[in-house]
Amino acid sequence: MQTSWNILRVLGLLLLLGGLFAFSNHRNALRPTAKTIIEFKGSDNLYITEDAVNKMLIQTFGEPKNNPKENLDLNAMEKVLEANEMVKDAEVFLTLEGLLVAQIEQRTPLGRVAGETNFYLDEEGKRMPLSKSHSARVPIITGKITGKALEDVYTIIELVNTDEFYRKNVIGIHIVEENDYQLKFRLNDFVVHLGDVGNLEQKFSNFKAFYAKAGRDNTLDQFASVSLEFNNQVVCTKI
Repeated sequence: MQTSWNILRVLGLLLLLGGLFAFSNHRNALRPTAKTIIEFKGSDNLYITEDAVNKMLIQTFGEPKNNPKENLDLNAMEKVLEANEMVKDAEVFLTLEGLLVAQIEQRTPLGRVAGETNFYLDEEGKRMPLSKSHSARVPIITGKITGKALEDVYTIIELVNTDEFYRKNVIGIHIVEENDYQLKFRLNDFVVHLGDVGNLEQKFSNFKAFYAKAGRDNTLDQFASVSLEFNNQVVCTKI
């Protein structure tokens, strides 16, 4: 008899705790959101501002502040933010304190296309619009812009960004035509002719070796152009 009574007491206690938990959750869901916090992950360069993110949320869902938590569709908010052309990924969640937090990961521009239309080429090789908030310091891409040419330029820029020497010195990529590309350097007037993107790593390695030797010999300013088009060779034209 005593055992049965203990079981009933435990069951009653569990039901009471379950009821309190459900009541607490219900009260918490009805509690209004305190405020919205916008956090940007990664780069400090803001291509989309905190005000712009807040505006997107308010225009679509209304003012989150003082809105009961149960009325907030966090998944829908993430989709709205990710639809913006500056945003790569978004995560929206509520904290225990009632804060609505939106964490934004921006797209990263690698190059800027300057032509009939101007846009960035991002880290996935996709077009990214220019930003009114920040101008990225990336190589300028000029010349005959085509889909195939931009694919090749993306290959070039990816390699540029993996090497500190090229990342610091390359300021421009010119598309003469498909399969014919040139590099422009920050401190030198000569043009570097790459040709196509075949054997690109070898071409970059050969040019670095040439640049280091010419730098030691103080002869860099004597060249009008440097060609890497020929197999495993660096062919220079003097001024």
